[in-house]
Amino acid sequence: MSPHVAIVTDSTAYLPPPAVEHHGIVTVPLTVVLDDQALEEGTEISARSLAAALQKRRPVTTSRPNPEVFAETYRACAAAGATGIVSLHLSAELSGTYDAAVLAAKDAPVPVRVVDTGMVAMALGFCALAAAETAECGGTLDEAVAAAEKRAAGTAAYFYVDTLDFLRRGGRIGAAQALLGSALAVKPLLQLDGGRIEMLEKVRTASKAIARLEELAVECAGAGSVDIAVHHLAASERAAALAERLRERVPGLAELHVSEVGAVIGAHTGPGLLGAVVSPH
Repeated sequence: MSPHVAIVTDSTAYLPPPAVEHHGIVTVPLTVVLDDQALEEGTEISARSLAAALQKRRPVTTSRPNPEVFAETYRACAAAGATGIVSLHLSAELSGTYDAAVLAAKDAPVPVRVVDTGMVAMALGFCALAAAETAECGGTLDEAVAAAEKRAAGTAAYFYVDTLDFLRRGGRIGAAQALLGSALAVKPLLQLDGGRIEMLEKVRTASKAIARLEELAVECAGAGSVDIAVHHLAASERAAALAERLRERVPGLAELHVSEVGAVIGAHTGPGLLGAVVSPH
């Protein structure tokens, strides 16, 4: 990474660890509160532990990082030689993480550009990678921000959940939509739209919903160069099968990442999540 522009993101980007290390991206963890115990995502609670807790209907909530955590991160980046920082975060519609970063940036020792990507999971991760690659090529603060924003503008995220109940409990989707899905016994397909989680389609069975998810990803990918991420929670076989089909059907596929989401996103989607993030170059 360029010694002049540091790239910071948060733990909901779910970047592959080798990519984080290779590009020197700094990750600030969000927190999962399980039975009144606050646990850092990625280090103190795993996705599997979270899924097991949800299946037992244990109380789970999430919280943003404290602004002081961001302040410490920015000071550490400056101490390591950064003369500017790009801080990229999940949608402000879904979390107060962006607001916490903005508060901390005001007193940072070097200029910090905080960006609400409107994304989450690898939709955010691809933005961070675009910014890091630009910085590595000697790009300025503004150029790194522009690269991230361009990547965000072209990226789409679709996902299937077994139930809308977890999203309803966390306030990430309207109660009316959640109740409608339950009443009709349909399987929901969702998308990120304007930084919010919105109902895209309602499908009668899980198998048909997953097939439709695949079609949406293929249509969005088109024939140009594209990166794709397949996410899941406690659904590794589904994810592997979807990834293999996408590998066969997307002619311009450059990178394909398959990963289990972390505890923060898992807390709001529940076990059975299957997602596809499509990010053209």
